Amino acid sequence: MSRRTMARFMRPETPHTDWCARDHRCGVAEHRSPDITADDIGGRAWLTRVRAGHREYIEIRARVPLHSREAVARWQLATALEIMRELLAEVAPRLIRLSGRDQQRAIGRRSA
Repeated sequence: MSRRTMARFMRPETPHTDWCARDHRCGVAEHRSPDITADDIGGRAWLTRVRAGHREYIEIRARVPLHSREAVARWQLATALEIMRELLAEVAPRLIRLSGRDQQRAIGRRSA
């Protein structure tokens, strides 16, 4: 008698999009575009468009050389994190900002 020791995940297959790479980057339930690369800026950054299920998002990766002095490297890290927060605040879907407290305030608002 044979028994399974691991459960099998069943995910519905998602169809390819017109922008996906249609190669090893795509999985059963995820599709990825070819990377968009920026490497003429002293570092290197990659953007990838991804669809997982019914949701699309952007994946951002970057490789930035750090200074050899620890204090300067920490400043670079802090600056990169601050810029990433600003980027997310600017390009993240507006639906995120409408959840929670903001949505509850609108319930008690009177219409004109």
